[in-house]
Amino acid sequence: MPHATAPVDLQTMRETATLLLAPDAEPPSPEELKKLHQMLEGMAHVAIPEIEVASGRLPKDDIPRACALACVGEARMRLRLPPGETFERQLSLTTKLARSVRALADHCQTLGCAS
Repeated sequence: MPHATAPVDLQTMRETATLLLAPDAEPPSPEELKKLHQMLEGMAHVAIPEIEVASGRLPKDDIPRACALACVGEARMRLRLPPGETFERQLSLTTKLARSVRALADHCQTLGCAS
């Protein structure tokens, strides 16, 4: 299904996720965390349909297809989670979303759906 979004940018996805996932990452301010969450959400919303289209070209019993679609399902679940009431909960949710975005980038690369 065609969509009017920017192309998937693997480097930006990975760099943004690393802001939270790097071993030496410092916790962001509440304002930075909100911005990071919004950026990660947007990246996931762009990557998910691309991965679904690319996965659809593979045989139904293909292992990379199954892995990519499982990742899409997990990312969608994380996108549906309500925002946390506390900074710690918001940080936890955003960190999990960052992990999903990093995995989505990997699947995009594997499936050849990124520009």
